[in-house]
Amino acid sequence: MNNENTKFGFTAFAENWNGRLAMIGFSSALILELVSGQGVLHFFGIL
Repeated sequence: MNNENTKFGFTAFAENWNGRLAMIGFSSALILELVSGQGVLHFFGIL
C-alpha cells in the first residue's frame, strides 16, 4: 500500500521536504547566530 502519489506518511516526497525544511531551518539559525552574536533562544528572549 506504498503508493508514490501519496502526499502523507513516510513517503519519499514527505522525506525530501522534511530534509529540505530542516536544512533551511538549520541554515537560518546559523546565519542568525553569526549576524546577532546570540543563540536562537537568546535572540527570541526565551533564555
